[in-house]
Amino acid sequence: MVLAINDFNSEWLHAKVFALFMDESINGSKSFTFIDANITNTVVGVLFIAGALMVGFSKEKAEDEFIAELRLSSLLWAVWVNYGLLLFAFLFIYGSAFLNVMLYNMFTVLIIFIIRFHYILYRNNLAIPNEKQYQS
Repeated sequence: MVLAINDFNSEWLHAKVFALFMDESINGSKSFTFIDANITNTVVGVLFIAGALMVGFSKEKAEDEFIAELRLSSLLWAVWVNYGLLLFAFLFIYGSAFLNVMLYNMFTVLIIFIIRFHYILYRNNLAIPNEKQYQS
């Protein structure tokens, strides 16, 4: 996301890619064709989504019903918060800034889910001491 904010494009990441649809302001639109494009944003987006999915849904050391319930409630909470933020954006953000909001909105569900899940897990681990301390 930092790369997108700074409009970073790596010059060596140009490739000929298949495009279902591409809208160009000068040459019109193209469908089902190969185009030469800078794929920096594509690579960063794919790597971020893959990494966030692995972080968010990887198995914990002690995977039990509590973790499953926590994961589900965190995901539900993340969806609610994400759509609340999206509703706020629909009401108060206009123009090309709204396009940026929609771009970042693709990632916010995963980010909010990961933050909330690990925060609640951390807070729960602080409240309950380690079981190994009490075993003889």
